[in-house]
Amino acid sequence: MFPKMGKTFPDDDEGKVDRLEYQMAIAAALKRELGGAHRAIKTVMRWTGVSERTAKNWIAGSHGPSGEHLVELMRNSDEVLAAVLSLAGQSDLKIGAELHETRETLLQVLKVLDALLGISGVGVGENE
Repeated sequence: MFPKMGKTFPDDDEGKVDRLEYQMAIAAALKRELGGAHRAIKTVMRWTGVSERTAKNWIAGSHGPSGEHLVELMRNSDEVLAAVLSLAGQSDLKIGAELHETRETLLQVLKVLDALLGISGVGVGENE
């Protein structure tokens, strides 16, 4: 047997996401967004191209998506996006994106109101 030589990496698991915690967070997000019915399974299959069994496992929390499948879920589900950002400790990024979307929606509403009131729209969206 060879003697141990060299440096070892510290075993620092503080702040790391547990596999089960990840699986359950994704499952809860999918259930909030889609419910637990068969329609939810079909939707996940359509979004990601996975089999029915895989989609069921994700929704049940017995397995979790990885790689490109996780990206597709995040692209299609705001709940999954929020869950992943929360697990990564980046919940503030989701809030920033929501604020930008809210601002854009409000600008559109103001334009419609200006059109209804016959106002030229001066001042709306000047800082865009």
